[in-house]
Amino acid sequence: MVDTYDRQSASLADAEVLLELGMEAEDADSLREAQGSAAAILEALDDLEFRRMLSGENDFGGAVVQINSGAGGVDASDWAQMLMRMILRYAQRKGWKAMVLDEQQAEEAGIKSATLVISGEYAYGLLKAEDGVHRLVRISPFDANARRQTSFAALTVTPDIEDEIDVEINDVDLRIDVYRAGGAGGQHVNKTESAVRITHLPSGLVVQCQNERSQHKNKAAAMRVLRSRLYDLHLAERDAKNAEAANARKKIEWGSQIRSYVLAPYRLVNDHRTELKVSDVDAVLDGELDEFIRTYLLRSSDAATQG
Repeated sequence: MVDTYDRQSASLADAEVLLELGMEAEDADSLREAQGSAAAILEALDDLEFRRMLSGENDFGGAVVQINSGAGGVDASDWAQMLMRMILRYAQRKGWKAMVLDEQQAEEAGIKSATLVISGEYAYGLLKAEDGVHRLVRISPFDANARRQTSFAALTVTPDIEDEIDVEINDVDLRIDVYRAGGAGGQHVNKTESAVRITHLPSGLVVQCQNERSQHKNKAAAMRVLRSRLYDLHLAERDAKNAEAANARKKIEWGSQIRSYVLAPYRLVNDHRTELKVSDVDAVLDGELDEFIRTYLLRSSDAATQG
């Protein structure tokens, strides 16, 4: 990082000399070259700042994203599915690989919950900014009277930790249940008990996976998620601030949201942590999250530096 700063400082000095010469000689080509150099330096410094923001021990790696519907009935289930699509579209925009480990359909529409594994550079470092309760305000498509409805869903983002990181899991602490995987019905319903649900008794954490055909693969995937959740819990217990944040996100209802997406009577996405507001709601729901994520990470990085 120091070498990068030194190189850009030298490039800036060269650009200043070129600018002065261009202005003295009234040389348009030199002025354009100096302008191009300045733009390249700004981009390099921007990348340097980005790397400073994402310097946590797990920021470079992948993420496990869990989505849960909250208060709001069928609208909340539909909202949870919209959030899952938003995260998947963001991952696609970043060129990351996304895998749906588990998806629990709601009875009428949407999903009760889902678990995603996102693999790619800085996936966790960026997606951790989305951790929290998300609030949707819209005219409900499920209300015959077309009334405005507020609904909630939560994203829980934990690092997809490597195998070499020591997370102690004792077999005696696990309750493993197998069941038939659910589906859309008909020929798609699994005829064998391949789905796996693992309960970690000391912590009460429950993870499940049903998307693989093999019970063995589903168990391995569920253990992967459990390791991630236990590691996150360990960090929360080690850091009181993280523990408070973990407690704050347990209730997926009014007053705990990090961001509001308003579709009626006006259209606006408002991040309550940074007060960043974006009017293009459709673009945000289609995965354009970089502005929100970057603003939040900058704010968090500055607060940590000042603290």
